[in-house]
Amino acid sequence: MKLAFFDSGVGGLSVLHHAMKILPQEEFIFFADEDNVPYGTKSRQEVLRLVDAAFEFLTAQGAQAIVVACNTATSVAVRRMREKFSLPIIGMEPALKVALDMFPARKVLVTATAITITGEKIRRLITRLHAENFTELRALSELVTFAERQEFTSSAVENYLRGELAPYDWENFSSLVLGCTHFNYFKDTFRKILPPHVKILDGNAGTVNELIRRTKLQARPSETHGGSVEFFYSARRVTDSAELSRLKKFLARLDEMEAIS
Repeated sequence: MKLAFFDSGVGGLSVLHHAMKILPQEEFIFFADEDNVPYGTKSRQEVLRLVDAAFEFLTAQGAQAIVVACNTATSVAVRRMREKFSLPIIGMEPALKVALDMFPARKVLVTATAITITGEKIRRLITRLHAENFTELRALSELVTFAERQEFTSSAVENYLRGELAPYDWENFSSLVLGCTHFNYFKDTFRKILPPHVKILDGNAGTVNELIRRTKLQARPSETHGGSVEFFYSARRVTDSAELSRLKKFLARLDEMEAIS
């Protein structure tokens, strides 16, 4: 089955990375809208236009299901895309429910881009889970820029995160939720800064599980990927060896981050 993964940039590789291990025999398309990254600082109308163009391209490529591996695009555009396109469309959802199920009545910090943090979708999720008294939100949009240039472990990254996370009394928190797929590249720095009891959670596994449920595919976990992967930057197929090497470095980084929680 041809499965498409779409993101504003390379953050969505973290979802693809997980899917390739759970569904190793499937065909994958990864679409990074590198011409327009980041989405998190754009207007909602602009994000909607960009997502619609990406969907038109991916369906023309024969995609049979599309994973919107971008929390910002999910927040802004998934409902409209489901109205327009008939194939299965799976969006991202911050792992807030996972955090609350693991640690009832403990506070959770949900991190994401500014457009996600201020959006109605996250507010509806918090209300649905009756989590108003247990959820705080923090925009960490600068991490998208760091990730896109593969700046993962610099002092600038650490100083930025220390500054952003300093206001919180972490003894009152059970977990930090990564509500942007770009943030997975920085799990080691989050882990370095946060107290040991604070868990780091993301929505990747839940998203892939929903993909399996919606497509009725059979999960066959394997460290070896036997299917095919095509990469596109804003509708241009990636064939340049330097760019393919860049993408492999992102995937290798995700291998390193996978065990960190």
